[in-house]
Amino acid sequence: MQAKKRYFILLSAGSCLALLFYFGGLQFRASKSHSRREEHSGRNGLHPPSPDHFWPRFPDALRPFFSGDPSEPEDFSVHISPRQKRDANSSLYKGKKCRMESCFDFTLCKKNGFKVYVYPQQKGEKIAESYQNILAAIEGSRFYTSDPSQACLFVLSLDTLDRDQLSPQYVHNLRSKVQSLHLWNNGRNHLIFNLYSGTWPDYTEDVGFDIGQAMLAKASISTENFRPNFDVSIPLFSKDHPRTGGERGFLKFNTIPPLRKYMLVFKGKRYLTGIGSDTRNALYHVHNGEDVLLLTTCKHGKDWQKHKDSRCDRDNTEYEKYDYREMLHNATFCLVPRGRRLGSFRFLEALQAACVPVMLSNGWELPFSEVINWNQAAVIGDERLLLQIPSTIRSIHQDKILALRQQTQFLWEAYFSSVEKIVLTTLEIIQDRIFKHISRNSLIWNQHPGGLFVLPQYSSYLGDFPYYYANLGLKPPSKFTAVIHAVTPLVSQSQPVLKLLVAAAKSQYCAQIIVLWNCDKPLPAKHRWPATTVPVIVIEGESKVMSSRFLPYDNIITDAVLSLDEDTVLSTTEVDFAFTVWQSFPERIVGYPARSHFWDNSKERWGYTSKWTNDYSMVLTGAAIYHKYYHYLYSHYLPASLKNMVDQLANCEDILMNFLVSAVTKLPPIKVTQKKQYKETMMGQTSRASRWADPDHFAQRQSCMNTFASWFGYMPLIHSQMRLDPVLFKDQVSILRKKYRDIERL
Repeated sequence: MQAKKRYFILLSAGSCLALLFYFGGLQFRASKSHSRREEHSGRNGLHPPSPDHFWPRFPDALRPFFSGDPSEPEDFSVHISPRQKRDANSSLYKGKKCRMESCFDFTLCKKNGFKVYVYPQQKGEKIAESYQNILAAIEGSRFYTSDPSQACLFVLSLDTLDRDQLSPQYVHNLRSKVQSLHLWNNGRNHLIFNLYSGTWPDYTEDVGFDIGQAMLAKASISTENFRPNFDVSIPLFSKDHPRTGGERGFLKFNTIPPLRKYMLVFKGKRYLTGIGSDTRNALYHVHNGEDVLLLTTCKHGKDWQKHKDSRCDRDNTEYEKYDYREMLHNATFCLVPRGRRLGSFRFLEALQAACVPVMLSNGWELPFSEVINWNQAAVIGDERLLLQIPSTIRSIHQDKILALRQQTQFLWEAYFSSVEKIVLTTLEIIQDRIFKHISRNSLIWNQHPGGLFVLPQYSSYLGDFPYYYANLGLKPPSKFTAVIHAVTPLVSQSQPVLKLLVAAAKSQYCAQIIVLWNCDKPLPAKHRWPATTVPVIVIEGESKVMSSRFLPYDNIITDAVLSLDEDTVLSTTEVDFAFTVWQSFPERIVGYPARSHFWDNSKERWGYTSKWTNDYSMVLTGAAIYHKYYHYLYSHYLPASLKNMVDQLANCEDILMNFLVSAVTKLPPIKVTQKKQYKETMMGQTSRASRWADPDHFAQRQSCMNTFASWFGYMPLIHSQMRLDPVLFKDQVSILRKKYRDIERL
């Protein structure tokens, strides 16, 4: 028996060897015959075979993306990752591999800076309200230009927001309309906004036309189709989202402990079939009816009853028991699962309500993820690990919950509360890519006041801004520059402006004095100015308008600015005390004359009052200290329309500065102790410099309040009842024990 097995094995081995030699010989002969044909071709003057001669040639081979020499041999040994293979085969965007370095013309931005051109609206083209708000935000920004030759970036006037073919907002024949634009240039340096793409049943991310080399500012974009450092992921917002301003976040107090009535909530649609149904269909496994409320309903759409399952009636009953707003405002965490698309309206709703978002949308490129660190404001979950979500969020420490909640409020108010902020954040991100040498870092984007108010063109060093002294371990500046705004001729040595100059110069903190001469008369001779121990620089205003007092003059060498009207009456002691207070609050306006605003119900408008009451919302810049960065922000952030209004009225520049600083800091100014005679002294001035004598002065300021509030989209001014006095002020102790003793004698 064993012998038979051996004979069988030997016979099998011999057969295999015979077959191997037979087929190997055929291949060898074919190879030799092919070589002889090649040699014959070479001798007859034909081209020798190329290195890739043996590779198959396909009729629709992909063209190389780079514009190099096609004759260069390819390195076939380069490893191709699975993601690169998907990218090469993707048909969603032909410019799938686009990056700023390859699909953006930087030369257009070198001459005129970052300017954005919006195509003129074509007759007969319908534009949804949301897209009108986007275009209005661009046209009202400092980036806008009406001259395409000055533009660095182009935005279509054709509505591209809703590319769902079943939507009434869908724009037909967009492909041909875009291609006919004379500046299209295959989409180069173009930005396309999109909220909805694809349609039932797969909801792909295809926008329905060839975007070429254009950038996408897109909601619900996946990480697979997102082109890093090129596209911008934006949030999904509703048609009711405010164009400007927007409501503030709902977190009014930092409650300790930061836990609310509900630990985790969600209320929304449940999809029985199709894409996006898996996650929401499984939420009932986590719902406990107590502190975890995950409510869904399948009662939506025309044919919901045809597809309803055994849980529909029970879910619908539970769904109707709870009010969504009440749940939102009383929850610690809010679940944000994907819907038909990756993005959801629940995301922005949770941010505003200070309800920490728990993301369940695998593959979603979160909004503005290029600059925002979402780990500081949200919990990023995994749809496959839904059952672990409750235990995960319960393990988060209360300190961390409070930090997450505070960050949701900052991000909401900084970047998401209005369409304007979403658009401006998109544009600022693109601008940072273009001018990388002065781009904002992660600290600026993720910490108050945020990237929209910190302009890197001012400085690339964080220590030059008033918001980061604590982060950098720096002390606020120890010196200030006094800027005196002079508008009347110098005719007497007893004029208040000269007394004010001497009082400011005597301050131990004064580095220099700048007199801004906005008077129609020629500059006084040097000997007319009093002798001081600090330099006195007289600058003649070129335009002689009110806004010129807030220009970022190079002559201002200190970070602190003491702004003074020429008829202000202050002592050296008052100047010293105000400056020491400002050193503790370098991001705010600190000063003496205070004013307030109120809402007039009878006229349905904002009012302005100068009555001395227990609260205030403005400190006038006639006697105030602030950081010089606000000069730059006033000149470069605010629109020309507001500054022109101030210049035409020769009024309200102090109100506008207060609006600006309060909008940036979200804090009120600070009033310090002043003498009781200050109001009477100011009102008693009869010179042209005293605007209080003008009967139209007060009415103009009322009008300014409402115009400014309209542009900001809300009222940024904040009331305060805090007044800072020197230690032992008015205390019944010896005057020798008081540092600022002269203030009580005034």
